[in-house]
Amino acid sequence: MKTTEKRLLTGNKAMAEGIALEMERDPNVFVLGEDVGKYGGIFGSTEGLLDKFGSTRVLDTPISETAFIGAAIGAAAEGMRPIAELMFVDFFGVCMDQIYNHMAKIPYMSGGNVKLPMVLMTAVGGGYNDAAQHSQTLYATFAHLPGMKVVAPSTPYDLKGMMISAIRDDNPVLFMFHKSLQGLGWMDQIDASLGHVPSEAYTVPLGKANIIREGSDVTVVGLQMTLHYALEAAQKLAEQGIEAEVIDLRSLVPLDKETIIQSVKKTHRLVIVDEDYLSYGMTAEVSAVVAEHALYDLAAPIRRLAVPDVPIPYSRPLEQFILPSPAKIIETVLDLINE
Repeated sequence: MKTTEKRLLTGNKAMAEGIALEMERDPNVFVLGEDVGKYGGIFGSTEGLLDKFGSTRVLDTPISETAFIGAAIGAAAEGMRPIAELMFVDFFGVCMDQIYNHMAKIPYMSGGNVKLPMVLMTAVGGGYNDAAQHSQTLYATFAHLPGMKVVAPSTPYDLKGMMISAIRDDNPVLFMFHKSLQGLGWMDQIDASLGHVPSEAYTVPLGKANIIREGSDVTVVGLQMTLHYALEAAQKLAEQGIEAEVIDLRSLVPLDKETIIQSVKKTHRLVIVDEDYLSYGMTAEVSAVVAEHALYDLAAPIRRLAVPDVPIPYSRPLEQFILPSPAKIIETVLDLINE
């Protein structure tokens, strides 16, 4: 009798495996960026690729994001499938012209004649005291700009499957991975960074949310770390007789509006949790979608929990004060239920 072995992989190993499988399958796939070679990526996303594929397909670049992202755009325009790593999403400022005026716009401005099948992967998230210039998520900054798919997987399984989907996609994809979910030894280890990942190649669709936990009393929408905080909060809320439905967005563009709307129509309450800034962010977009399509299904006003509009503090107590947490989600849900 054939059995399927369940393997446990950390987020970074799942990502690297997905990239390796696509590099084996398609010779047009290559990787470039700072420290992606021998070091294996600062957050382990390219671990082991240099030894397997060599320096002609895994390129360590100078510290010039404009140059290597521009090179990836040119390669993609000529039919290759590059994967470029922007080490921290916070560094987008020095290369935004390449990202938004070229990567996102060339397919449109060429009338669809030039495809850019490239992945720009970047590390997001705080919680480990790396201060204001290395701790942001900035989901909404990129989701706001048309022309790119924007994805943010929350589990090792999805990190591998969505990476493979992103590489195979003919559109430019911004692939945002959360540092805390990479499972790196020099960071605080969390259970969510480890998960079952099949050894074979598989895809997870871009633009499809995932209902991680079903419930009847309130819908809680999150992604990456806020998803895992929501699951922890839901378990404790269940002890008080409150059943929360937890949705992992997984993709910001395309946004799976239907899954959110149908959940709210069932639970009649909505809490949105985000590690990005509160104003003009993902919480506002999801709120607007529900207001437009399910306003009269709501039994109470929508609640939003996100980072206040301040730079991420370096101080650990201050950083923990501004970031979402399971306790804050529980408090918000209880306030909503009791309203």
